[in-house]
Amino acid sequence: MPLKKTQRSLKNWTDQDWTTSSGKKSSETGEVYAPKKQIQRLKSTKKGRRKLAAANRKKRAATRAGKQHAKHGLHKGKKR
Repeated sequence: MPLKKTQRSLKNWTDQDWTTSSGKKSSETGEVYAPKKQIQRLKSTKKGRRKLAAANRKKRAATRAGKQHAKHGLHKGKKR
């Protein structure tokens, strides 16, 4: 029996290799988690590195404010 669209989406999401840009734990560095491919793509351009740095600043500020989730902008356009 084939998977439904939502089940396929969840399977793809869990199959991705999620990490931070430094490869360390987010709780230690305050960096955002994203798929490894997305981080590599962002790190390859100057504009992407700025976007990643801005997302990390927003994440750290939200963490300092006691929030569990931060709207950092790396996942814009994705339905949540």
